[in-house]
Parts: sequence; C-alpha cells; structure tokens
Amino acid sequence: MPYDPKTIEPRWQRYWEENQTFRTEDGQSRPKYYVLDMFPYPSGDGLHVGHPEGYTATDVVARYKRMMGFNVLHPMGWDAYGLPAERYAVRTGVHPAITTRSNISNFRQQVRRLGFSYDWSREISTTDPEFVRWTQWIFLQMYKAGLAYQADVAVNWCPAQGTVLANEEVKDGRYVETGDPVERRTMRQWMLKITAYADRLLADLDELDWPEGIKAMQRNWIGRSEGAEVTFTVEDRESSLTVYTTRPETIFGATFVVLAPEHPAIDAIASVGQREEVDAYRTRAAAMSAIEKSQAQSKSGVFTGAYAINPANGSRIPVWVADYVLMSYGTGTIMAVPAHDDRDRDFAEEFGLPIVEVVSASGFPSGEVPPAAWTGEGSMINSGFLDGMETKTARTEAISWMTEQGVGVERIEYKLRDWLFSRQRYWGEPFPILHAADGSIVPLPEDALPLLPPELDEYRPTPDGEPPLARAGDWVRTVDPKSGMEALRETNTMPQWAGSCWYYLRFADPRNVTAPIDPEKEKYWLPVDLYVGGAEHAVLHLLYARFWHKVLFDIGVVTSKEPFRKLFNQGMILAYSYKDAAGRYYRPEDAAERDGRWHVGEIEVERQVEKMSKSKFNVVNPDEVVEQYGADAMRLYELFMGPLDVAKPWQMSGVAGVSRFLHRVWRIAVGEDGMLSSKITDAEPSPEIARILHKTIKSVGDDIEALRFNTAISKLMELSNALTGLDTRPRSTVESFVLLLAPFAPHIAEELWKLLGHPKSLSHDPWPTYDPALADDDIREIIVQVNGKLRGRVHAASMISDVELVALAARDAEVEAKLVGKTVLKEIVVPGRLVNFVVAD
Repeated sequence: MPYDPKTIEPRWQRYWEENQTFRTEDGQSRPKYYVLDMFPYPSGDGLHVGHPEGYTATDVVARYKRMMGFNVLHPMGWDAYGLPAERYAVRTGVHPAITTRSNISNFRQQVRRLGFSYDWSREISTTDPEFVRWTQWIFLQMYKAGLAYQADVAVNWCPAQGTVLANEEVKDGRYVETGDPVERRTMRQWMLKITAYADRLLADLDELDWPEGIKAMQRNWIGRSEGAEVTFTVEDRESSLTVYTTRPETIFGATFVVLAPEHPAIDAIASVGQREEVDAYRTRAAAMSAIEKSQAQSKSGVFTGAYAINPANGSRIPVWVADYVLMSYGTGTIMAVPAHDDRDRDFAEEFGLPIVEVVSASGFPSGEVPPAAWTGEGSMINSGFLDGMETKTARTEAISWMTEQGVGVERIEYKLRDWLFSRQRYWGEPFPILHAADGSIVPLPEDALPLLPPELDEYRPTPDGEPPLARAGDWVRTVDPKSGMEALRETNTMPQWAGSCWYYLRFADPRNVTAPIDPEKEKYWLPVDLYVGGAEHAVLHLLYARFWHKVLFDIGVVTSKEPFRKLFNQGMILAYSYKDAAGRYYRPEDAAERDGRWHVGEIEVERQVEKMSKSKFNVVNPDEVVEQYGADAMRLYELFMGPLDVAKPWQMSGVAGVSRFLHRVWRIAVGEDGMLSSKITDAEPSPEIARILHKTIKSVGDDIEALRFNTAISKLMELSNALTGLDTRPRSTVESFVLLLAPFAPHIAEELWKLLGHPKSLSHDPWPTYDPALADDDIREIIVQVNGKLRGRVHAASMISDVELVALAARDAEVEAKLVGKTVLKEIVVPGRLVNFVVAD
C-alpha cells in the first residue's frame, strides 16, 4: 500500500487534538524546557512557506525535548494590534476586530495543518481583553515608578496615515510601507524611560547565549560612550553652547561648532542676515529621519552668522547647522575637530573650514596636515599644556583642566533615547490615563481595567490631526472614578510593541485573572530556554522586551533578569522571480528556459532570487505544498534546504525529493498489503547495522541540540538507506529509526509506530540511547582469544577502557560458551588489537 499523507496526516492531527497530546501541565517535578517562536502578526495574506521555517525548527526541538524527559512548554499566539490592520480597515470598511479574527482563524488553520506540537489551550492574542488588562496594568506600574511620562518631542509624522512613525519606518522622507510623505513635527507624546536601564541592558548581554552579531547590534544601539561636556560661550550673545565629546583632549583642534537642525538655541544665536537661509535649511532637514541624516553620503549645512569661543585657546570659531549632527545624541551640538574625525573632515573640506592637527599621525611629517582624518591614538601637538602627552593621558588631563576651570565635566553618554510610546491609531491598546480639568494626569484604578477601544466606524485621523479615538466623544468624556470630577481619556494608543514586550510571560499562565503571571509558574517556566525568530527583530523588539522584563524584575513580577536565555535567528527563505528589462515581473509558471535564457513568450526575462512578495508573483503558499506533498515533506524540506541561519531559495523539486525519501521510509516497514512488512523480524541487528544506528542516534541528538537540522536529516537518510538494503530488518532498529524521525516528520512516524504494534502516540516515548563505544567514529575489530586460540571478534571504539573491552569481549556468544564453568586466571589486553582470556584447564 503506498504512503498517503492526505489520509495519514489529518488522522493524526485529530488524534493529537482529541487526546490533548501536547497539553502542558504546570507544577511538574520534571525539568522544564520552554521553546518559543516570535509570534506572528496575522495578516490577511496568510502564511507563505518562509514563515514556518522557524516554527518547524522549534517544533523539532520541542518534540525531541519531550522524548528526552523534559516538561515542554511550546505555545502559539498572535501579535494582533497594529497599523496594518487599521490600514486594511480604512481600505475595506471592515472593522479591524472582524478582519483580525478572520486572519487569526486562517493562520491557525494553516499552522495546525503542519502538525506543530503547540499547546493550543494556551493560545493568546494581544487583543484579548484579559491580555489588554495586563498590558495596561504593566504600563500603570511604569507610570507609578516614574518610567512613563509625557514630553514634547520631535517625531516623524505621516499626515496620510495620521500617526507617528519610528525612524526605521522612514526612508527618503517617506513611509517605507506606503510611500506617503513624512515630516518632522514636535508633538506631546508618551515616553518610556528606557535610558534608566541602559547600563543593565548592556551589562546583562554578556550572560546571554545569543548570536554575537545581535548582541553587537544592541550594544551599538545603546551606544555607551565616555567623554566630557564642554561649554562654549557665543560671541556677542547672552548664550552658551554645551557640546558632548568623547575626545576632550582634541579641544585645541576644534575649529568650528555644529548644531543639529532641531536645536532650540539656533533661534537665539542666528544672525539677522543668515536667518532666512538657516530657516530654509532647517525646513529641508525636517523631512529627513535620524537614520537618513546619519547615513548621508554628502555633507550639507548652513552658517548661522554666530561665533563661539574655544575655551582652550580663546579662538573665535564659526557656529554652523548641519544634518549630520543628531539632536537625539549627546547635546545636539558638537565641537568639530576635522583633523581627527571623518565626518568633521568631510564637512570642513566641503565648506573650506580650517583643519588643525593636534594628534600626531604616526609617520607623517610634523607641522603638516595629513590628507585624511587621523582617528587613532598618538601624541599631542599644537595643544598647549597637553603637548607631548599620549592621547590617553591627555584625555584625563583635559577633563581635569575643564573641571578646574568650570568649562566642562566628565560624562557618560548613550545613543539610546527614551522610547516614544504614543501612536495616533485606533487599533491599539488605549492608555489607562485620564486628563483632569486642571491639567493633571490621573491613572485609571486597576479595577477599571481593561480599557478597550470604543466601537468606531471611521478609523482615519480627524481633520484637525487628532487621533481617531478623539471621534468617540462619549467615550473620551468621562468621570474620574476616585474624585467624581469630569475628565478626558487619553486618545493616543500604545504601539504594537506593547503586547510583544511581555507575551512570553502570559503563555506560562494564560488564564490568570488576578495577576499577569503566578509567581510559582514564573519561577518554574522562566526564562525562555530557546527563542527563535527573524533577525529583523534584532534590536527593537528584543531590546524593548528586555527593558520591560527588567522593570517587571524590579517590581517583583519576575525573578530572572533576562527573558530569553538562548536566541537563534533563522535565515530568510527566498524564491525565484522573473523580471524583464523594464522591471515588470511575471508569474513563474509562465517562464520557460530556452538556449540558456529565460523567456515569457517572446520576452526575455531575468531569473533571480528575491524575498517573497505578491507584487513579484513569487509567494509560495504552504497549503499548496501540503496539498501536493504533505506536511511532513514540507517540514523536512524547510530544514533540509541548508543551515537554519542562512538565506535559501525555495524549490519545489526539493520538496519532491524529500517526499521520495518518505516513500522509501514507508516501504521499510509497510508491505504491499498495508500491514507490517514481513521483512521486519525480532532478530538482533548485525554489528555493522548496530554501529550505524548508534552513530545515528548520537549524531541526530547532537545536531538537534546544536540546531543543525539539515545534517541531522542527512544522517537519517543514511540510516534509511542501510535499512532499505537489508533482506530482513531488525524490529528494534526500525523502531529506533522511527523515534529518531518523529520530531521531523511526526505524522508518518506515528503511523509507522502504530503498525509496529504500539497503540499510543510516540510523542512521549523515550529518545533512543546509544552505546558510546558503538557510536565512536574510530571503531576497531578486536580479536578475542581463549588460551591463545581465536574464539571470536568484537568491534570497539578506540576510546574504550581495558575494563570495558574485557567485558565486551566476554559477552561475545562463542567466547562466553568457552568461559562457562572455567576459572579465568588472567586477562591479557593489547589495546586496539586483542583480548586473551587465560583459563584453568
């Protein structure tokens, strides 16, 4: 009978659901293992084959850990608030609550069809009222601790979307998702004081088993630096400018000062003659995001007409405005030392400003300015009392001098800024905040939570720029529960990040109505042992979640300092696309290769590997793959394509290949009548098959632990080939093979396990064990003698001890027969060659 996944897979999925095979129980004495996916946003497009790669990897680990005796928590949920759902509601007129429920239902169906061993009893959505309750409760704890506050800040405002956007969402002055123009505005926003945790966020990275590249990105984002704040007075103005510098020893080389375009001091110091030009430049700069400014290839700027006084030498230096200086870092003002900073050097050369060398560049003639900025260490020149000192010594001396003179102080600075936490959206968590008539802020009492978004038919921003919630007048106008006074609700909503900052906690206790998580469950389940997701979340989501976790640690909700012990980023699954010279894309099924070139009809097209996109016609729907080849084939191919952390192109021919492997596996155990094959016997495996099996058990287990799934599958294919070539197949070996295959292809494994005579699911059966001697790659044949005569041969690893080798030799059937009833006088061992038993006659 042929292997038929369309029959087998739905049957076992029903079995798992009806028997709650993967339901996780709390309070177990067994060791726990918490394996988690970065939960998806349920878009209307559904899954494509790139999404399940990480889910398949975590499912293999979850199934393996169960078989290893762990109490496994492996949940799934939905990151369901956010701007995409709101945009879709605006386009279609369908309420986002309706589309979100529909999308979740579709995602759930697609995910379940792939046979993942999730505990669906713990399923959550960030839009669930009880989840919203505790998201808002956490915000209130931050507010009470002084970590949430309102401030007037410069933001990226998208008029078409009617909301603030993060810097990462803006490119070339436009929203990357829609192309809508973005402008810089100053708006009153809710902020979270993540900067208060900067040092802890940095220090605790060292304790995490995370990719070094991800940790480096977080360190760079936080951007801790040591330096000094220095005050420059402004000539003929009642003003001064404070700069932050990490190289205070270079102050004698400062030949101009530069302000960020948003700097408030510009209005006070710009001369009348320069005012129009300065204002025009600031307007242009307002359309750029901070990232665009920092990455600009050419330098632009404008002279303010004002001069500052260098406190080190009294020199008169011009004050400029330039977009390469960011208001979000330091003081928004720099002292420019063009001889020793690449950006300052480019600016000075662009505008003909002086360049004075103060750190001697090794090997360059003294008194001449090097052709490029020298940013390394050296000895000080042209620097008054610092001359001749090495830069590190001069740094300390310069700070001491500045402190003594009252012109500077030592300071630690961060690139990290407080988190702008407001969004002008409808589809998000409302802030549990009231604004009293006297202007005071009143937090809602905890028993008034959750505060859910009101029903609205119109989700666009109001004509006057207010958030959509401002339309719900009856909802906005309310009464303070404590004072009974009239008040207004906050009309901004939280960003989508809010729910994803703590959802991993809720999975451990999803139905708790008295706390976000029970203390005992938190101690048992947290932190997450393995967290798998895309590298696109390397900074923001992971940094924000770490921040919230540390706040929860400080208020006693959690007992671990970090939420995710081990992190792994899966690579992207790409797909072939077909594009003509004009940039038009064509459907893959319409493309054909002729004479080494690709064509659609008579049009020549280029075939290339790109990210999956509906506009490129290269999205592969997992439902179609499952329908054609089955879920097990898709799971295997997802992990067999290559290392988990690299990008790989999807090819249906590869799915067909692993499908053929599954058909061969089926024929190992199943006869033509659909019953257990007559080739399955209870005989012991041969030494050769035993060695292959034990090596496979060791290799597959090691590979799963190291997330090397492609090599694990290769080892399984090798073992299946060995079994296929046998006229008789030892039942014990076939059963071990099925257990090894089960995490990767669970449906076929369950079916084979049942045919082998096991009535219950194998999901909690023990993982096969191996004999280290048989699993060793260096296996040698050992001659066994009795009184010098050859009586048998055994195979042993080179690493085996003499005692173990003697015991192994004595178990050989022929040798054992010669030793029965005899007294062993002596055991002679020649390592790696022979064992001789000397017995009494």
